[in-house]
Amino acid sequence: MFNQEIVIEKLFQLLISGERDSARAIVSEVIDSGVSPEDMTTELYWPLMEMTETLFRNDQITTIAHRYATRLLRSFVDQAQANYTQRDRNGRKICMFCGPTEGDELSAQIVADLAEAGGYDVYFAGGGVANDEILAEVGKQHPDVLLMFAAAPSDCPDIRQLIDTIKEIGACNQTQFVVGGGVFNRAPGLAEEIGADLWATTPSELLTRLEQEPERRATEDQRTVGRSRNAA
Repeated sequence: MFNQEIVIEKLFQLLISGERDSARAIVSEVIDSGVSPEDMTTELYWPLMEMTETLFRNDQITTIAHRYATRLLRSFVDQAQANYTQRDRNGRKICMFCGPTEGDELSAQIVADLAEAGGYDVYFAGGGVANDEILAEVGKQHPDVLLMFAAAPSDCPDIRQLIDTIKEIGACNQTQFVVGGGVFNRAPGLAEEIGADLWATTPSELLTRLEQEPERRATEDQRTVGRSRNAA
């Protein structure tokens, strides 16, 4: 197994400086050491993505550095995905959407690719999709899981409203509402409060919980966000 801390430190500096050839050389070296494509994503690309997003959000790297890093990381993620081991279909369907930023798109893509390799039928539309369109698609697809990724607190009211609307109209009673992404990692308890059935901080944890807890559903007493407004 590669020395994760050292490789991340070296590769991060190359990513934010846009040194594509040198970054590819390090990635190739790690792959040649026998690390699987799945581990490359979960143990290297995901932590690098989180580091990049955190520093950018805190104004510790420039927009150019952020763009360099996210674009090169996306190419590595695509390369890894093409070599994932594909499990047999498990008969479960996931509809996925995310926030509008590049970081949202990349983190959600990582999970979508890994979930598909894990046997799920995944419909991933990315970010910038209005709630009414998501609602219509959920009604059309009847997914087992509606998975929403968000990095910013400003995305949470729309996610909460979407969950509430689907539950109120009884559009898909079997659908499990799952959330992930930076804002839920930074605010423990937020996922529960907006009515999510399931949540996780990493792709590996999320896929494990999806497999082990398909029947888990939110309870009414956990859903505190917006309760006073709804009762008014």
